[in-house]
Amino acid sequence: MAAQPLMRIENLVKHFHVRLGAFGERAATVHALDDISFEILEGETLSLVGESGCGKSTTGFTLLNLHRATEGKVIYQGRNIVELDEKAMRPYRRQLQIVFQDPYSTLNPRMTIGEAVGEPILFHKLATKAELKDRIATLLADVGLPPRFASRYPHELSGGQRQRVAIARALACQPKFIVCDEAISALDVSVQAQIINLLLDLQQKYGLTYLFIAHDLAVVRHISDRVGVMYLGRLAELATREELF
Repeated sequence: MAAQPLMRIENLVKHFHVRLGAFGERAATVHALDDISFEILEGETLSLVGESGCGKSTTGFTLLNLHRATEGKVIYQGRNIVELDEKAMRPYRRQLQIVFQDPYSTLNPRMTIGEAVGEPILFHKLATKAELKDRIATLLADVGLPPRFASRYPHELSGGQRQRVAIARALACQPKFIVCDEAISALDVSVQAQIINLLLDLQQKYGLTYLFIAHDLAVVRHISDRVGVMYLGRLAELATREELF
C-alpha cells in the first residue's frame, strides 16, 4: 500500500520586507520562497538540498508556521495551518517539531537537561509530575544518553550529546513530523554518523516523518527516500534518491 501524504504544500510563497542602506532608507522585498508545491509522505524522509540562501530553512520554518506564509497553503490533517493563529496552532505544535543546527543555542544554559526535556511534557500535559522523571529517563535512553545526564547542564555536554538532548526534547511531545534543519552540520564527522543512525532508528521505532535539510550529499543519499533541490526560492527538482543520484 502506497504511503499517504502527511503534509501537502500548495503554491507556498514567503516574502521578507527589509530595509537597505546605511540608515535603512530603502525598502526592499526578499523573495525567499517563490510558489513551491510538493507533498511529504507519511513515514518518509524528504531531504532539501541547495546552496546557502536558496530557501531550504525558510521552507522548514514556514511549514511549521514559525514563519507566516505570504501566500499559499500548508495542509496538515485536512487543515490549512497557515490560516491558524497561535492559539489555534497550539494543538499542532505537539505534532510538528524541529531540531536546529546549533544545539547549544537552543538549550537554556540555566536549565538542567532534565528540565529542558521535561518542559514540553508538562506544558502539553503529557505526564504528571510523578511520571515525569521516568518519562525523561526513557527519552534520554531513546537517544543513547544515561539517566544521570538529567541533572547536568548544557555546558557539561559535548556537541553530539547536546544534539541528542535536542532530539529528545523534540520527541518529548510525541510528534509525527520533525524538521531537521542542518541538524548534523555543526558536528564532527564521526558524530554525524552516530546522529544519522539515531534518527533512522527513531524513525523506525516511532513512525516519524522527516524533512531533512542539509548540504552534505553523502549524508542525504544515506538518509533520504526522496530529495528536493532548491534554487533561488524555487523547487527546481524533486525525485527519488535513486533517480536523483
